[in-house]
Amino acid sequence: MMICYGDGDNSEIMDKLLILVRHSISRQDPTVSAHQWTLTEEGLARCELLARHLQAHQPSVIVSSEEPKAVQTAQAVADRLRLPHHTEHDLHEHRRTSAPYGTQAEFEARIRRLLEHPDQLVFGDETGGAACDRFQAAIEKLLAHHPQQTLAAVTHGTVMTLFLARVAGVDAFSFWQKLGMPAYVVLSLPDYALLKIVAVVKD
Repeated sequence: MMICYGDGDNSEIMDKLLILVRHSISRQDPTVSAHQWTLTEEGLARCELLARHLQAHQPSVIVSSEEPKAVQTAQAVADRLRLPHHTEHDLHEHRRTSAPYGTQAEFEARIRRLLEHPDQLVFGDETGGAACDRFQAAIEKLLAHHPQQTLAAVTHGTVMTLFLARVAGVDAFSFWQKLGMPAYVVLSLPDYALLKIVAVVKD
């Protein structure tokens, strides 16, 4: 497995793959739910570099959650690579619309509890396990709809981490802490073996 905590390597790996992408840099706004945040100007600019990275793995289709920051990321990549893009509702982030907006330290502590206790409702509006079940079902449905194609799914840091902890055995909180925006991982199919991690795509 290749692990990159910088800008990564663009060499091709295999044939049919699953690429999970964390959206690009979002604009934090405490007056609205994080589920409604959009990308910053820098976030939009980084989508160009992200597209160049993903092109090396030859995706056939770009799918995203319905959250604006994911849609913007996916659409920018799809436009650059001239690929189709569509949304899938259940790729959205762990539900936490009822959670208060706090400091970064408070947020990290809540995420840690969520990742370490996925079967308990310790943060937000769904357990980590429920979020992972929903996300995994969406991924499996998408893979069934796109057989023999490499799929790039633009999603979110927490739910992506929960899924990778389940199927690939990553250390959840450590992995989550290292994820930047955007970031991506490449997995083989059908075994979900981790082939590559690029924890942040940047110049």
